[in-house]
Amino acid sequence: MPTFFTSWPQYLLTCLVLLLAQPIYVLFGFGAGLIAVGSLAMVLSDIKDVVVMMMLVSLPPEILVVITSRKEISWKGVGLACAGVAVGLPAGTLALEHGDPTIILTILGVFLVLVGLAFVLLPSRGSVSWPVWSTPVVGVLAGALGGMFGTAGPPLILYYRLAGMSKGAFRGNLMAIFLVMALLRLPTYGVTGLLTLPRLWSAAAVFPVVLLGAWLGNRIHLDLSERTFQRLVAAALAAIGVLLLVR
Repeated sequence: MPTFFTSWPQYLLTCLVLLLAQPIYVLFGFGAGLIAVGSLAMVLSDIKDVVVMMMLVSLPPEILVVITSRKEISWKGVGLACAGVAVGLPAGTLALEHGDPTIILTILGVFLVLVGLAFVLLPSRGSVSWPVWSTPVVGVLAGALGGMFGTAGPPLILYYRLAGMSKGAFRGNLMAIFLVMALLRLPTYGVTGLLTLPRLWSAAAVFPVVLLGAWLGNRIHLDLSERTFQRLVAAALAAIGVLLLVR
C-alpha cells in the first residue's frame, strides 16, 4: 500500500499519538487536533499529510458522538456556525495548498501558543449569553483555522465553554460542527489535490487505533458525572495550554 510513512518507527509513533488523541477527542469533544497536529508535525515531514489524515480518521468518532448526542444538539446554532465555516474553510484550504510549508508551520506554532495562553486564562466557570450574530463569526474563524491546520476547535471551544453547556450538549455541538466541517473539507481537499491515494491508505493503516481510542473515550464519557466532566474540561484546557506554551 502506498502510504506516506517512511519507516515502522514513524508509523508506530503516529499510532501512539492517535491512541492518546482520539480518546480525549471523544471524551471532551475537542483536543485531537491540538494534540495530534502539533505532535505529528514533528514526526511527519509534510504538514499537509498530517492535516488530511486527521480529517479522515476523525470522521468515525464524530459520527458516533453526533448519533449518541443528537437530542442535546442545538441544530440551529450548529447551522449558523457551519454557515460561517463554509465561508472560512475555502480560504484556509487555499492557504494550506499554496502557502510555503515553513511559513505555515511557523504560523501554526505561534497560533498554538496564543491558544494556550487563552486556555490558561479561561475561567473555570461562567456562563455567557452569546448574541445570535456571534455564532457565524466564530464559525468563519473556525473554518479558516480548520482549512489551514485541521485545528478548528479553539474558537468553538471557548464559545461553548463560556456558554455553560452540559457535558452532552458541549460535546455533541462541537462534534456536529466538526463533522459538517469534515464533510465540507472532503470535496474541497479533493478539488485542490490534497486528497491523494497515499494519504487515504495512511489513514486506513491507523484506522484500528482510531476505533480503539474512540471506544475508550466514549466509555469514559458515559461514566462521568456532570461535575466531574466540568472539572476535567477545565483541567484539560489548562493542561493543553501549559503543554503548548512549553512546546
